[in-house]
Amino acid sequence: MLVNAAEMLKNAEAGKYALGAFNTNNLEWTLAILQAAEEAKSPLIMQCTAGAAKWMGSFKVCADMVKAAVEALNITVPVALHLDHGSYEDCFKAIDAGFTSIMYDGSHEETFQINLDRTKELVELAHSKGLSIEAEVGGIGGVEDGVASSGELADPNECKQIADLGVDFLACGIGNIHGVYPADWAGLSFDRLAEIKAQTGDLPLVLHGGTGIPVDQIQKAISLGVSKINVNTDLQLAFAAATRKYIEEGKDQQGKGFDPRKVLKPGRDAIVARTKELMEEFGSVGKAE
Repeated sequence: MLVNAAEMLKNAEAGKYALGAFNTNNLEWTLAILQAAEEAKSPLIMQCTAGAAKWMGSFKVCADMVKAAVEALNITVPVALHLDHGSYEDCFKAIDAGFTSIMYDGSHEETFQINLDRTKELVELAHSKGLSIEAEVGGIGGVEDGVASSGELADPNECKQIADLGVDFLACGIGNIHGVYPADWAGLSFDRLAEIKAQTGDLPLVLHGGTGIPVDQIQKAISLGVSKINVNTDLQLAFAAATRKYIEEGKDQQGKGFDPRKVLKPGRDAIVARTKELMEEFGSVGKAE
């Protein structure tokens, strides 16, 4: 059974560890991430963007697949299915499809007031249905599902205004970007993170663009109140490398090595292994026991 993400993130914030929020892109991703969470005994946030849902067929296909996989694999750890970087319209679609948690990313709206108004409306709707909700202040650098941001540091006062609406967790720009980090990246702004935490109290904070941030910076961010770390590119790179190795070694041309199950297995196994490594780094291993 799927749950919302509010309680697991409150526990993470209080316990000074973080939960990875791992993006699924298809069935292989879903099964691999679930397997990793079960083996690591870690609570899990599985998330999906609108673009990935479109690739899979719809938000409902994604939700039904995740629910069926949780049941089929006899998953015992708590699992939340979360909409990642949802537009205002996406939030309603994900709720109707059976997601248990949503993110409304109002950081790209024309004005902060629109972000405030729509976040307030969606907080009330989500909570009326027993769902958790994430909001965002300050665009995250890079490109996420076609939405670009030059990257910025979130305004602590704006963070407080959004937090006061009753969101369950909050994403805020602290110098992080989506995708692969450039060599000249300046690093996370821990000063700004501390200022935001001072304004938002024990509200769990979210770090987007978790791929490629040095482990020491990740762990310092966790110590300063980050409780959810989004991971997508990292697993895509692991999958691609393992799949490339299989093809370059010519294994697809040996016997029935062309069978899609055999072609996809190294990548799926790589996702399991990397997800467990990240859960160890974030401190969530064993937290579901």
